[in-house]
Amino acid sequence: MVIIYENVVKDKGSLVSEFGNSMLITFGDDAPDSLKDYCYSIDIKNTNNSIESGQFLYIDNEKFEILLVGNIAERNLTTLGHVTINFTGESEVLPGAIVVENKPCPKIELGTVIRIES
Repeated sequence: MVIIYENVVKDKGSLVSEFGNSMLITFGDDAPDSLKDYCYSIDIKNTNNSIESGQFLYIDNEKFEILLVGNIAERNLTTLGHVTINFTGESEVLPGAIVVENKPCPKIELGTVIRIES
């Protein structure tokens, strides 16, 4: 496996649980005040290659197949640290989102590793 992207959760907003286990949102340090409470904070990092369907998202050691990647998801992730990951298996994707297979998102804590591999 080749690591496409890897980051570590360094903080979390007070309202991240509002999305249950079907969605997570990340943002770098410059998250707008209106979103900060709903986001997991990460550093802004580049990808090592393009994020594409068929790759795998890992939350720590739990694996999820990536089904769809919105057309600005990778750009937002690498410039803002911002991405929405939907754990719904849906057949449509918003421009800034990534859709993975329909499995519950595991519990995310400070230090949780988010990784994408091909």
